[in-house]
Amino acid sequence: MAQESLHSICRWTFNPGKGGFVPGDMRPEWGGDFGTPEMVKLVADKIKPRLPDHIMLGIEMHYDAEVDDDNAAAVADALVDTGLYLAMITPGAHSHFGYGGIASLDPNERKAAEELGTRTVDLAYGTLKKAWHPDKAPACVIWNGSFGYDIATVGIRQMYQNLKESVAGLCKYEQKKGGQLYIAFEPKPNEGHPAMLIPTVASALLFWYKLEKEFGVSTKNKGVNKEFGHSEMIGLDHVYDSVEELDNDMMVHMHLNSQGYNDGIILGGPGKYDIDHGARINGMNVAIAGLIQQAGYARWKGHDMQTRAYDNAEQGIDRVVRSVISWEACEKAAAELDTEALMAALAKRETAKAEDMMRAAVVSAQNSFDKMYK
Repeated sequence: MAQESLHSICRWTFNPGKGGFVPGDMRPEWGGDFGTPEMVKLVADKIKPRLPDHIMLGIEMHYDAEVDDDNAAAVADALVDTGLYLAMITPGAHSHFGYGGIASLDPNERKAAEELGTRTVDLAYGTLKKAWHPDKAPACVIWNGSFGYDIATVGIRQMYQNLKESVAGLCKYEQKKGGQLYIAFEPKPNEGHPAMLIPTVASALLFWYKLEKEFGVSTKNKGVNKEFGHSEMIGLDHVYDSVEELDNDMMVHMHLNSQGYNDGIILGGPGKYDIDHGARINGMNVAIAGLIQQAGYARWKGHDMQTRAYDNAEQGIDRVVRSVISWEACEKAAAELDTEALMAALAKRETAKAEDMMRAAVVSAQNSFDKMYK
């Protein structure tokens, strides 16, 4: 019997349409009165039955765009009633603050952004607490979409200092609430600004060590939301990123997605915008699956993905199912891979044989996907 595997589905995936250069009304049933409680029920009714029994599902959401003080009770009830859990909550600061958020040089914006963060923590420990998994507390992810800049000045250093002080304050506030949340940075090189504070995994790791040294913030339950696509966007190696995160014991949440360039089928990749395809079956993902298995990672694996601009609701649901099963297939292939033989081949410089083994693992993963999907 397969070990329980925790996957989380993102509220923002279920939108009526992106708009802009593509239709904004492709899925009208996901607009209007379709709120977060309705999304939770949809996941329970339409997605959960299509997944293997060993998969446990959680939900990810932004405060205050997708969950707030007004609908939190209904969201918590929906989670409990359906047997789903709160896997991740994040302050939706990017929706409100365009001049740096908690790193802003505008003191009024910075104060308002800080208050949004503490209210996020309050809600997680308050109305939403009953929807926590009994053993796997949710993550509070700090996405850096609001703390960026577009002018090269000496003010950038002060923004970084502001960021350190604000995050340290949030961590100390959360500690007084219980210290159970896993607080994670989600590095991103750009969007929603041309340049961002905390652009890479290495930046995030260094940031936490600086907070420990300068402000006495413990690194326990602190780290990185392992976001595949953001590394891919600027051509970084998300396999090595995983090594750094795991080596520092700072992979506390995951976002399994892809910009698409690494499977030879879907276009995207370095220099492209944040496409957010679901998880793909490829050699890199098999390698990462093997790394997290070796490290004993057993927390939430989120699917930060966007329904394609041309998908109807049924197709959008199907893409989420495919993403979850694709990752499970990669994990199965990684578990079955003869790692000892692989390492022996690498030690002998027989890299062609190592390539053959990884290619066979990808084929195995695809076969596993086909069986689980049916």
